[in-house]
Amino acid sequence: MAGRAQPPPHSSAEGGDLFGHPRALTFLFSTEMWERFSYYGMRALLVLYMTKVLLLPGHAGNVIGLAALRHGLESLFGPLALQPLSSQIYGFYTALVYLTPMFGGLLADRVLGRRRMVVIGAILMAIGHFLMAVEQFFLFALLALILGSGAFKPNIATQVGSLYAPGDPRRDRAYSIFYVGINIGAFFSPLVCGTLGEAAGWRYGFAAAGVGMCIGLCIYLFALPLLPPETEAPRAPVSHKPLDRAEWRGIVALLALFVPNTLFWAVYEQQGNTIVLWADANTDRTIDLFGFSAQIPATWFLAVNPFLIFAFTPFIVALWARQAARGHEPSSVIKMSLGCLGAALAYLLLAAAALHAGTGKASWLWLFSYFAILTVGELYLAPVGISLVTKVAPPRILSMLMGVWLATSFVGDFLAGWLGSFWSRMEKPEFFLVVAAIAAFAGAIIRACDWPLRGALRE
Repeated sequence: MAGRAQPPPHSSAEGGDLFGHPRALTFLFSTEMWERFSYYGMRALLVLYMTKVLLLPGHAGNVIGLAALRHGLESLFGPLALQPLSSQIYGFYTALVYLTPMFGGLLADRVLGRRRMVVIGAILMAIGHFLMAVEQFFLFALLALILGSGAFKPNIATQVGSLYAPGDPRRDRAYSIFYVGINIGAFFSPLVCGTLGEAAGWRYGFAAAGVGMCIGLCIYLFALPLLPPETEAPRAPVSHKPLDRAEWRGIVALLALFVPNTLFWAVYEQQGNTIVLWADANTDRTIDLFGFSAQIPATWFLAVNPFLIFAFTPFIVALWARQAARGHEPSSVIKMSLGCLGAALAYLLLAAAALHAGTGKASWLWLFSYFAILTVGELYLAPVGISLVTKVAPPRILSMLMGVWLATSFVGDFLAGWLGSFWSRMEKPEFFLVVAAIAAFAGAIIRACDWPLRGALRE
């Protein structure tokens, strides 16, 4: 695209070792995989830990600052029982994880550079995970994780885009491959951290998440000589040249998609909140194999979505490549609207499961099917949205705009926590229908934006 900075000479596909992509993608893929292992491992345990241990009498008083936090939340939302309070804390934590990348991107663009910010973020997150093992420091641990994620997330993602020349059609597929790395880590984390937390003790699960983050940091440090150099020296003078008309059109186009993207994440983030509660209390988790009967741990269901991500990604990437060869590949905006439709269908399925089960428990197959449909929707929205930012954002503010885009998850996760607080107040079919309606509404908004935004997005 005209006006875009050229990538470094070695950012081509020469020497590619992962599906024909640049070699450096492998290391960024691996770093992100271990970071997501740590994040999703902790997330799988968070609500269960709060509802079963931390917020109970005899424990809550030990947590430094918890009384003040509860008072603040109740001043906004009224009295909060155990489950609504847990959902609100979960929502605020996951929301702030996606707000701070805006500032982490700005610091990278203006002061420290993307590499330094990734290293700082990884160190902070490792500290946060280990602090989670100490009950008294629960809120300090969450703060370290929030700040670390803000430094890490926008700057690892933009380094993937720097591997490709402007207009390279492989970029969407590269981000889909990168997204597989995210979800390999997210697949193993509930199995490892969740099992350790539920069976051996909560602190062991949280400590395992910290070890995973340390591994990711080591991989990134090893790979530094192989990564593209910074496109702009970290302390170089900031350009004061005004953004041109085309650059402003791209920014406005991204902002137009902010609200529906926010609604998608409000729906999606029910996984670690109300969905894990549904799995724990409303799902028949008994499975019979070869005459033996066993119960699936509730946290293991959070491994289904990431497993299906890397199972489905090759087929979806191949489908897009085939459609592109025929000239029929959907635009990024259409893909994102289809992603919201998938999320709506997933929650309609759970509403049907709740109606079918009545006062009993629904089969675990309903929950598995929910994750399968939601996964397809996620693949059509999440990596495509990140790729879209790297296509249209002006290079000098790329990391900051990536942070702004990730901030849609801030608002979305905040809404996810607020929605989750209705879980114990509503009938389950009604709750799932409301969530499905929100996803469908988001898809309709995105679809309506397709034609007006095509020129701005240059697709």
